[in-house]
Amino acid sequence: MVELDVQIPTAFDPFADAENLDATGAKEYVHIRIQQRNGKKCLTTVQGLKGNFSYDKILKDVKKQFCCNGNVVQDKVMGKIIQLQGDQRKNVSHFLVQAGIVKKEQIKIHGF
Repeated sequence: MVELDVQIPTAFDPFADAENLDATGAKEYVHIRIQQRNGKKCLTTVQGLKGNFSYDKILKDVKKQFCCNGNVVQDKVMGKIIQLQGDQRKNVSHFLVQAGIVKKEQIKIHGF
């Protein structure tokens, strides 16, 4: 038999950095999605905002600034979700960053 001079690394823990996620500034993402309704109609959803924010006040400001309708929906699994009429993904992401609610790196925009 041939013996190879190769070092095999010991157990690698891919979640070793996960301990640092409990620190402040952890990567908790705000997900902005678009859902197709019937025909040309679509719906924008904002999910993942922290619970210490007033969803109703954020919704009121967004509705006024972008001239759209919307509401806050309570989901069993996901928590509170903001729903807006139309494709407001870019508008909402710019609004959340400028208002200081989240950082730009914490926003994930999904959709087609």
